[in-house]
Amino acid sequence: MATFEELDVRGTQLGELILRRRRTITLGDQWVYEVKLDGRFLMSSLVADSERELARRGLARVAGNSLDVMVGGLGLGHTADAALLDPRVRSLDVVELLPEVAAWHENGLVPLGERLCGDARCRIIVDDCFERLRRTPERRYDAILIDIDDAPDDVLGDSHASFYSEDNLRLAKRWLKDDGVFALWTNVAHKGTYETQLKRAFATVEVEDVTFENPLLEDQETNALYFALG
Repeated sequence: MATFEELDVRGTQLGELILRRRRTITLGDQWVYEVKLDGRFLMSSLVADSERELARRGLARVAGNSLDVMVGGLGLGHTADAALLDPRVRSLDVVELLPEVAAWHENGLVPLGERLCGDARCRIIVDDCFERLRRTPERRYDAILIDIDDAPDDVLGDSHASFYSEDNLRLAKRWLKDDGVFALWTNVAHKGTYETQLKRAFATVEVEDVTFENPLLEDQETNALYFALG
């Protein structure tokens, strides 16, 4: 029985992208899916608690039904999948920079791909999310959930850092409906500097930590989620 497979290796605009899966003795037949980008370990299907909480807690802050939602960053699909579990979600646009990542889902290479692509509410858009949010809005959303960089000062691409400026956050805010929420995932605990950046563009910013067991570290990990409104 295979215990390790590289499912896809591609050159991309951000460097070499690798999708792989492995089995471990402790997990039996369960496959663990992992992504590396430009030599950097990016994500694992074993560690998705805070990404899913980004969607659950973000949408909990939105009133009403028939919600229109944007997720920035597709990855292994955990944030998008958690958003679709909310029955109030009418439409979900998932904006992903790399067409190679979108293809994993469309071709069934990752576990959540079939579910996301088979849900009529979900649309995967290949585009630069940060550049998109700088443009004139094509539509407005009840929630924008950003799951792209590890943090505003730990970005995947050099061009990403400027997105977190006051001017660009104000441009992004135009894509929100009245009383909509802009939510940001980070893989580190609460930092006041991130909160300050968001407060320059939004009236209210709330921060919540998500603490969970990380089997890759064999220890607890804490990530922070930022919710900006108004």
